[in-house]
Amino acid sequence: MRRDIVLASALVAALALLPVLFNNPYTLSIVILTLLYAYLALSWNIIGGIAGQLSLGHAAYFGIGGYTSTTLFLTYGLSPWLGMLAGAGLATVAAAVIGLPCFRLRGAYFALATLAAAVILKVIVENSHELLGGPRGLEVRLLHDAPWYFQHTRKEFYYAVAVALVALALAANWAVLRSRFGYYLTAIRNDEEASLALGVDARRCKLLAAMMSAALTAAGGTFYAQYVLFISPDKVFGGHLSVQIAVICIIGGRGTLWGPVLGALLLLPAEEVARALTDGAPGAAMMLYGLLLMVVIRFEPRGLVALIRRATTRRAAVRTGVEVA
Repeated sequence: MRRDIVLASALVAALALLPVLFNNPYTLSIVILTLLYAYLALSWNIIGGIAGQLSLGHAAYFGIGGYTSTTLFLTYGLSPWLGMLAGAGLATVAAAVIGLPCFRLRGAYFALATLAAAVILKVIVENSHELLGGPRGLEVRLLHDAPWYFQHTRKEFYYAVAVALVALALAANWAVLRSRFGYYLTAIRNDEEASLALGVDARRCKLLAAMMSAALTAAGGTFYAQYVLFISPDKVFGGHLSVQIAVICIIGGRGTLWGPVLGALLLLPAEEVARALTDGAPGAAMMLYGLLLMVVIRFEPRGLVALIRRATTRRAAVRTGVEVA
């Protein structure tokens, strides 16, 4: 607990200095997107990491959040801050509707079922031309400096919101990991049959974790819509987004507090470097993700967090041996 507090304090201090160190708009944009994906990976971690349920359909909740807030803003002039809450509520309901039948499945069957749910939502949105813009998507009306409507001409505004979202997701993961509910989810991940034998209501716990994860993910969809001022079914409901979120968390160390953050800090900048080196060649980023995933699974399936812990333990053991000698 003390170590987590120290790490959180160091992270806050580093994040406070980033806008000063990276005042270039392009670099700051990469930092903002890195924070967004760290937030999304932390949101996925509740169901995919702590509970051990490999969901590949989180793009559905991301898209629900983005489309709900954007539609309410364009149609009724409602602030996206309020639309974010509405999107989170709608995503929670969607997670319950999707989870009730899908949690009867396990392993690859569950992953494919969640992916299918996201694809179905994508098809529905693509065919909703009048309300949701169909395959063309929706363009957010530009208001310039209007914080109440989630818009500002300075990227520092979005950076501050992204930091707040990451802090919220870290707090949610920390609370779950240290609660009885979190212990139930960990037991389900390790051995669901044994947890059922001990009286854990596995289906209810997984459903609650999915609903919490979906609500957080939907808030990220609202942020994305307001940051880029445009959303389309391919961008927010695409299967590649679900896979990307899961891979970030797995590479960093799913089921841990800091794994999703480490995964985002490694993968998003690496993706930009790969895009620059290949002149934006199609599929370069996904090849990089696949290569890193294979390397991590080969040498340390528990992710970067386990590698760092192993190195730290080994160094401490060496120091102790030297001191004793």
